[in-house]
Amino acid sequence: MSAETMNAGSTEPFPPAPKSFWLRYVFSTDHKVIGLQYLFTGLFFFLAAGFLAMLVRWQLAYPWKPVPVVGKLLFPDSQGAMTPEGYLGIMTMHGSFMLLFFIIPTLVGAFGNYLVPLQIGARDMALPRLNMTSYWLLMLAGLLMLASLFVPGGPCMCGWTVYPPLSAAPDAVPSRIGNILWVVSVFLLGWSSILGGLNFVVTIATMRAPGMGYFRMPLTCWSFLLVSIILILATPVIASALVLLLSDQAGLTNIFLPAGLVISDKPLGRSGGGQPLLFQHLFWFYSHPVVYLMVLPGLAMVMDILSVFARKPTFGYRSSVVSLAAVIAIGFVVWGHHMYVSGLNPALGTAFSIVTALIGVPSGVLVFNMLATVWRGSIRLTASMLAAMAVVVIFVTGGLSGLFNAMAAIDVYVHDTYWVVAHFHYVVGGASVFSVFAGLYFWYPKMFGRRLNEFWGRIHVVLSFLAFNAVFFTMHILGIGGHMRRIADPSSYDFLKPYQGGHLFITMAAFALGAVQLIFVVNFLAGLIWGKPAEQNPWNATTLEWATTSPPPHHNYDRLPVVHRWPYEYSPPQWNGRDCVPQHEASASGVPAAP
Repeated sequence: MSAETMNAGSTEPFPPAPKSFWLRYVFSTDHKVIGLQYLFTGLFFFLAAGFLAMLVRWQLAYPWKPVPVVGKLLFPDSQGAMTPEGYLGIMTMHGSFMLLFFIIPTLVGAFGNYLVPLQIGARDMALPRLNMTSYWLLMLAGLLMLASLFVPGGPCMCGWTVYPPLSAAPDAVPSRIGNILWVVSVFLLGWSSILGGLNFVVTIATMRAPGMGYFRMPLTCWSFLLVSIILILATPVIASALVLLLSDQAGLTNIFLPAGLVISDKPLGRSGGGQPLLFQHLFWFYSHPVVYLMVLPGLAMVMDILSVFARKPTFGYRSSVVSLAAVIAIGFVVWGHHMYVSGLNPALGTAFSIVTALIGVPSGVLVFNMLATVWRGSIRLTASMLAAMAVVVIFVTGGLSGLFNAMAAIDVYVHDTYWVVAHFHYVVGGASVFSVFAGLYFWYPKMFGRRLNEFWGRIHVVLSFLAFNAVFFTMHILGIGGHMRRIADPSSYDFLKPYQGGHLFITMAAFALGAVQLIFVVNFLAGLIWGKPAEQNPWNATTLEWATTSPPPHHNYDRLPVVHRWPYEYSPPQWNGRDCVPQHEASASGVPAAP
């Protein structure tokens, strides 16, 4: 049997698709099916997180007023009005759903699983059963997180950062069972991430097609390889912290509980004297690199999309790879900027400020390369291109506000205000969500073999961009005014009453943002049934995923491709008007050999 008909890195023929429904679509080891499982799971939690955000915004605009339609179902004991405990639980679940079960599973799990083998010319991930295990650990974690909404005492009320001592003291809050479920859920999610990261590294290291050198990989593949370092190195830290936190919650240890702790006249600390700040160090050593885990794959996808729709080679390819790696490396040593107001030594705070500012250098290189890629390009304003351009604007806006947060002297003032809420939603929320939109509008034909409606896609992206900025840019103004975050009733504070009009405006804009997503949902679902059948390569792109049918067969390629060039061969003038040459095409007449 020829090498082209064998699975890369294997001496055995690639097995045929299983005939059983359960093995083919549920407990599948096919990376494409697993990628779609991640995608639909992530989109479900995206909608759930958005619904919870609408509840939060209603409470802030109309404190303690009954929530329309769903209020009496959710809060029957208060005649449909939100309760203080309900507000804290909903706030915690919104952040947990959005960050842990939408952004990470969708950007890394869905796009990573679906695209990496296709873009490197492989038939599957290197460890297919481990890949399946990773997804089902995520699903189990998600079910536990959802179950915490319905247990006695309600879900975790300690915020998505679950800081001790509240999260560690068994009787500090009524949501003790919800706290435990949250910790177990995120622990399982961590193992899912570790196994997934190992699989990405092994797959890219061992299963690249002939001719696919590391510097012939698309930036999208580079991002998944690099963020796997975060998954492998940082996730065990938070997993260890969660085990210690669970031990405190069970009353077995006193690791994070200080001695003599009293909450609501109830002594909660035990002898020995734990250290609450230890958890913050462990949490942010993991969580700050994970910010880039949520952002960098999206930025790399955007750079690839910009190149396709500007019909130009991506500018500064190698410098972009180095910058992606530099952002991750620096991201491991800046966790302390989350702790400027926790009693951190000022000298140490200055060191963290300097290193945090340095991360703007590789980030700036990435932004410059994006802008240079589209400069004087033949731009096609597809829905995917519009979403990619929105990512650039949103990421730059969030990065600029982040420079202020990096300085300890300024952060002392804006910390725990709506300024930080705005910054976080720009850098992590907005940049990641619009990256998902850009990726879905671009790779939907490859995934499902049908096209989304471009007109409604453009409408969705433009309206989402306008509504998003109306919501979160306004929060910068509230934050500069000293408005604290996580306050359920701002009107109860005299100095915050002038900002109530701002909350009303933000809430109306948030409702508009949520309503616009219905366009996306309808377009997505309608495309599965009535979407125009997609060509094999509808965008005339050059990377290997477009060298096979849409959607790809179970084995991806009838013949494994041989790579002859880098992934961005677009429109050089010496090609006599030819628009592009795919990676797997050998040198043709008028087309020079590529690096």
